[in-house]
Amino acid sequence: MAGLLNLLYVFLYAPILYVVFVSFSEDIVWPFPLSLTSQAYADLFSNSLYADALANSLILGVGSGIISTAIATAGVIGILRYPSKRRTLIIVIFLSPLFVAELLIGISSLAFNSRILGLPGNMFSAIAANAVEGIAFSFLIILSQLVRYDWQMDEAAMVFGARPARCFWEVTLPTIWPSLLGAFLISFILAFNNLEISFYNLGAIPTLPSVAWGSLRFGLGPELFALAALTNGFVFLIFAVMYVLMRTGLVKFGYRGK
Repeated sequence: MAGLLNLLYVFLYAPILYVVFVSFSEDIVWPFPLSLTSQAYADLFSNSLYADALANSLILGVGSGIISTAIATAGVIGILRYPSKRRTLIIVIFLSPLFVAELLIGISSLAFNSRILGLPGNMFSAIAANAVEGIAFSFLIILSQLVRYDWQMDEAAMVFGARPARCFWEVTLPTIWPSLLGAFLISFILAFNNLEISFYNLGAIPTLPSVAWGSLRFGLGPELFALAALTNGFVFLIFAVMYVLMRTGLVKFGYRGK
């Protein structure tokens, strides 16, 4: 089992390590023997197109993360706090985007936004389209944590005169915010790295995935390896921070009731 686990780690992470290795190599075709250079990163940071694409990707990720987390939180609280005979159907509706290809989500979102809502391809359309997938992941993450939440705490707060809004901000949210943070980070990463959904809804607005995909027409340049290394490093940094917070006890994802 240990051997199989090590092979799995090699299969998953060896390509990422190779990309990082090549990003510091002078020769990307055959980077052996190693000759270190940071020219690829200098070319990347000096290119204004990548800077604009990074800003757009951050806006896309943050916007989609906020919408996904807010809607998923409201859905989970509604299902758990107010049980209904249609609970199963509602859960299936929330999770259904998990079983739909991103390409289909992108094309269908484009058709719906342009023909029904009259929205052209812009940042708002892309944020809304990416939120469709993000809501499903956020819903699943928040549901797995809030299923153990003790709703009697909310009832006790309202008995003592707290209105629903105040009860949420002062009782519910301080307890469940780590799961909301996890849902936001996952939906942010999904939208930040997405190509299929964003490509059909952004029009001519560049993002990091679309710029990288367009650059492949001219071959694999050194700046693409640098971009891939930085993007993977950013994602791993987020998970490393989450791991440290959990190990130190500063954040406990999910309510741990008795």
